[in-house]
Amino acid sequence: MRADAQRNRQALLAKAREIVETGEFFDLRFDDFARLAGVGTGTLYRHFPTREALAEAVYHEEVVALCERARRLQAAVPPLEALATFLRDVVGYLDDHHGLARTLATLMATTGSDALAEGSRALEEAVTGLVTAAVEAGVVRGDVGAGPVMVALHGISSAHDRPGWRAEADGVVTLVLDGLVQGVQPSSPNDSPAR
Repeated sequence: MRADAQRNRQALLAKAREIVETGEFFDLRFDDFARLAGVGTGTLYRHFPTREALAEAVYHEEVVALCERARRLQAAVPPLEALATFLRDVVGYLDDHHGLARTLATLMATTGSDALAEGSRALEEAVTGLVTAAVEAGVVRGDVGAGPVMVALHGISSAHDRPGWRAEADGVVTLVLDGLVQGVQPSSPNDSPAR
């Protein structure tokens, strides 16, 4: 993609993300996205032929950013810290972008798009990488995979409208982490590998 086309695409995505967050994504005519992003209508339709395609692209970029965050954490900090930080980051993300999550979920549910399922799979792969690294390091139980962690994250997300949600969500993450480390025997410097 040429540099100017890439800039136009990013301008459209940035404006769409902003509008989704305000809850007005369904209120605007689709052509209005072009005007608000400062590009031509033809440019909008070349990149995103439908409102659904625009929403899917916004969602895809958000998922990519979260997955990249998981990879950076895994490379930079100890495995348990990486997992705990990522789970708390997801809760913070949901709190900061609840309008985006709700609008996109509504749109995807009404169009039958596979984007939500694909995004969920990508996030599960990221969580699997973090859990696997923590298991291999011996800091979390080996009998629990990423599945229950993802179920907890889905539950946290779906309960967003509850009063006191953020504190409860943080509490669920603490429970998940406590459950993952329960029963793990800390290694001591005197332990020698089994022969």
